[in-house]
Amino acid sequence: MLKEIIIALQSYYKAHLFIKEHKLWKWIIVPGIIYMLLFLVSMYYFNQTANAFIGWLSLKTGLKTWLDHMQSGLLGFFFTLAALTLWLIQMLLYFSLFKYVWLILGSPIFAYLSEKTDAILQDKEYPFSLPQLIKDMVRGIKIALRNALWQTVYMVAILILCLVPVVGLATPILALLVECYYYGFSMIDYSCERRKMNAAESIFYIGNHKGLAIGNGIVFYLFQLLPFIGWVLAPAYAVVAATMSMYELNRVPAEQ
Repeated sequence: MLKEIIIALQSYYKAHLFIKEHKLWKWIIVPGIIYMLLFLVSMYYFNQTANAFIGWLSLKTGLKTWLDHMQSGLLGFFFTLAALTLWLIQMLLYFSLFKYVWLILGSPIFAYLSEKTDAILQDKEYPFSLPQLIKDMVRGIKIALRNALWQTVYMVAILILCLVPVVGLATPILALLVECYYYGFSMIDYSCERRKMNAAESIFYIGNHKGLAIGNGIVFYLFQLLPFIGWVLAPAYAVVAATMSMYELNRVPAEQ
């Protein structure tokens, strides 16, 4: 798995050089700006909702009143940590829902960009076919919905786990790894479909190459730490990098 994660991480740098060389910026910038604007608006409202939920929960459970009565600095410290952990988990959950909405809306661009990248890498033509593009879009939407369902199940379980003292402090990392896997999964599936894998075969293949998916998702999330420019570049770079990482993984055994 470590080798696959490294391949996925390196693919982002290769994707940058690839995009520059083949002048793919129009497929990067326009959808990236739309993503950034949607991201800013949604995360603002997500943050408001997360804070309101924590406040409501502490009042309804009587925890705030009890803490005020105890007047213990140590208990207050643990409550703050628990609240911060709960806030992080909620933000990851909200972001994952937003991310899948974007995957569905952007599926035509992502499918085309993945196909164009693969065509250049393999020096072969993929004649434009509207029925095939629609088929790719429908498949991408189905995979996104499937991943959203399973990720929500895992995130709810992690959300419950975060309420356990001490153990709950590790849940944001666990939640992030789940996020990375399922995001990378969606990006890699475009290449799986082009290799004539059905949905079940794609799920099996990516399940056996989790490192590619996790590595792709990790860099995507690191991009989110770069205000504006990272938000613009993240989605399309992830598509190109996922296509290149799968090409690299399949090319290495062939060369050996």
